[in-house]
Amino acid sequence: MISTKSHIRVRYAETDQMGFVYYGVYAQYYEIGRVELIRQLGFSYKEMESRGIWLPVRNFNIEYLNPAYYDEVLTLTTTLHELPKGIRIPFTYTLHNAQNVCLNTGFVELACINSVTKKPCKIPHWFVQALEPHFKL
Repeated sequence: MISTKSHIRVRYAETDQMGFVYYGVYAQYYEIGRVELIRQLGFSYKEMESRGIWLPVRNFNIEYLNPAYYDEVLTLTTTLHELPKGIRIPFTYTLHNAQNVCLNTGFVELACINSVTKKPCKIPHWFVQALEPHFKL
């Protein structure tokens, strides 16, 4: 398993008329977590794209439990629970506020796409190799 924590301060522009973080913003927060987890492995999205790999979202699911508010500092935990196989990379998320109240949980599955053919492709061996040490028993 590999996991990373990202700290995100809620900006005013991310809130709705009720003062809550607008529901669509959480997808952007989850992207922050994914990008940081991949960076922790020694890669960047930009580098992966330059190697011919795109990682579009295939599945996005979120369960809203409690609202987040302007200027709160949130802690997002992004986790890969299993070594990805085939063409899919599944991430899970939990988002907490400073009082450790769980605000939401989520799941995002990325698909690995060849940027030239625009077709699904296997997750590159160099990406899997970077993950393997985190899944050894």
